[in-house]
Parts: sequence; C-alpha cells; structure tokens
Amino acid sequence: MKVAHIITRMIIGGAMENTLHNLTDHYRDYGDEPILLTGPTEGPEGSLMDQVRQVGFDYRIVTSLRRSVNPLDEYRAYRQLVRLLRETKPDLVHTHTSKAGILGRMAASKAGIPCVHTIHGASFHYGQHPAAYRLYRGLEKYVASSTAHYISVCDKMTDIYVSAGIAPREKFTTIYSGFDTEPFLKSEQLRGPARQKLGFQEDDLVVGKIGRLFPLKGHECLIAASKDVIEAFPRVKFLLIGDGILREKYELQIRELGLQSHFVLTGMVAPEEIPGLIAASDIVVHASQWEGLARVLPQALMAGRPVVSFDIDGAPEVVKPGQTGLLVKLNDVSGLSQAIKDLAGDAELRKTMGERGRALCTEKFDHRLMSARIRDVYEQVLRESGGS
Repeated sequence: MKVAHIITRMIIGGAMENTLHNLTDHYRDYGDEPILLTGPTEGPEGSLMDQVRQVGFDYRIVTSLRRSVNPLDEYRAYRQLVRLLRETKPDLVHTHTSKAGILGRMAASKAGIPCVHTIHGASFHYGQHPAAYRLYRGLEKYVASSTAHYISVCDKMTDIYVSAGIAPREKFTTIYSGFDTEPFLKSEQLRGPARQKLGFQEDDLVVGKIGRLFPLKGHECLIAASKDVIEAFPRVKFLLIGDGILREKYELQIRELGLQSHFVLTGMVAPEEIPGLIAASDIVVHASQWEGLARVLPQALMAGRPVVSFDIDGAPEVVKPGQTGLLVKLNDVSGLSQAIKDLAGDAELRKTMGERGRALCTEKFDHRLMSARIRDVYEQVLRESGGS
C-alpha cells in the first residue's frame, strides 16, 4: 500500500510522534511504501527528522508549508502538494494537523486521490481569535467532501466535529494515539538515577508537567497554583519538561513569586528521556487548555503515576476522577492547587490511582495496535472508493 502522509512540521510532539510511528510500522511491519510530505521543521521544540531519515521511507520537504499563516505560502504549498501527489501517485493520502489537513485534503481532491484525515486536536478550538475559529470551522466544512474518512484520537473529537456539522458520525473512527508502551511500564528502575541527575532529594515530592512552553499549554496556571501548594507542602518541587517560545516569560513568573528553588526546567529533551522523567515525578499535571487526548496522560498512568488534568476534550476518557486521577475545571487555579495538594498529602491514594491507571491504559495505547487499526481504515476507504 502506498500512502502519502501530509503534516506541517515534524517537531517533537504528540501528533508528529503518532505520525512517525504510523509511517514506521507500515513500512517495517507491512512492507508498505509510505511517503512523508512535510514542511521545514524549525523552532525550539526539537525535530524528529533524524528518526525519519534513519527509518528509510521516502520523504519530501514542502518548502512553503509553514505553521505561520501567509496566503501566498498557502497557495504555493497547495501547488507543491498537488505536484508531489501527481508525481508520487499514492493509493491514498493521510493528512494530519490543522493547516496541513486543510491544504492536504484540497490537494488530494485536486489529484483525484481518496483522503483520510486524523483529528489530533480540533482545528477550531478554545483560545483562538473568533475570526480564526470561524475561518477554520468554515474550511473544515469546505474540505469535508474531500475527506473519505476521519480518524479521531478520542471520542470527544468526533463529538465536536459532528456537533459542528462537519460530517456525520459514521464517517469517524476513534483510534487512540499509540506509542512504545514498554519503556513506561518499566520506568520505575529509572526513578533513582533521574531524580539524582535533576538534583531532587529523596524526600522531595515532584510534580511533573510535560509540554512545549507554548500558548494554551497551561504552564502559567500551574505556576500560579504552585505557591499555595508549596505553602502547604514545602518539600514539593515542580518539574517542567520541554522548551518553547515562552520559556523566558515563565522563568520571570517563577522569579516574581520567589519560587526558583522549587522549579526545575529541563529545556528540550528527546522522546526517549520521557519515561525516566515521568518516573522521577510523583504526580503528573496536564494543564493544557486545548488538546485532543494528550499522550502524557496514558504515559504517566502506565508509569504508575496519578494525573491531574483540566477537564477538557479527551482527558476524561483516561482520567477517571477518584480512580486514576483528578479532573479540574478549565483554568481553575485554586481547583488545580487543591487537586495537587489532595494527592501530595496521600501516598496511598497516589499508588492506588497509578495502579488503576496502568491497568486501564496498557493495552489501548500500543503503537502497533494503532497502526493496525489505521491500516484497516485505509483498506475500508480503498474498497469503498474502488481502489486496489
């Protein structure tokens, strides 16, 4: 099977790692011929392009496909994509992320190729300027006829698109975003060395957060909540894992609160370091204000760590209040603080929630299961479209 995947950038992040697993599994396990069409990977978030080159499947850089909005670039990217699809002649196109999802589906339609789109997170969402929200919702309706099938990373994404009138429910299949689960299941052995490297003491209680230092990731809410937590539990330390354009802003916020000794910022880390960093934590907080279903939630639970999350999008599908973690109303800083304190003061509860979370998530999030189910969708689409 020859499938062209279109995505804006291959930075370190959930949607991109999902796509890389998908390409790699189909190339290695099924003997398929995947093709990656992606824009230049730039910025402080890190790059997955070295891994792409190591696997060995075909990839092309679409020079005009960039994250920032520029109508001239969008037109050029669309033209490049059409040309590349006609040149490579894939059986199917699979698009990812918001901008690449729109342009890629338009290009696939122009080239006469059936297209599947994965909703990693709704392209119209909380925190957008109202004009951008209306634009993306309108564009999603426009390209819906060019979408043979949708893959949602959680049930909530399907609910959002169906409620918005994008497409009927029967055009959606939920497939959780898979990853390599074994390092998280075996991560406890990494706890001691990781904590020592980070400078934590044995009696420190570590609250970890994984995510790019970027708008809508919620770091400012966690920092604001930290002061109250530290007053109640002076041995609490906060571990911010990731880098991004807002690092200086958050470092200033921490200094203004006088909490520098309670925060460790790792900067950019490679994906293979994440299991050890989660193991170094006692509680994992996910305070993003917009997300599909953040991979850090099942990753933390598989490592046996309870999670605290804002009650958004797909989070309730793995964060079961009182069972695997705690949910907090969006942007409720006092509620976030209280949830962290509830877990910080109860070691037995943390252990029980982590065990339940591991049992809930272990089988659902393996990347090989994800890739097999995605391939089933491809076969269904090709049968319905008359493809080989």
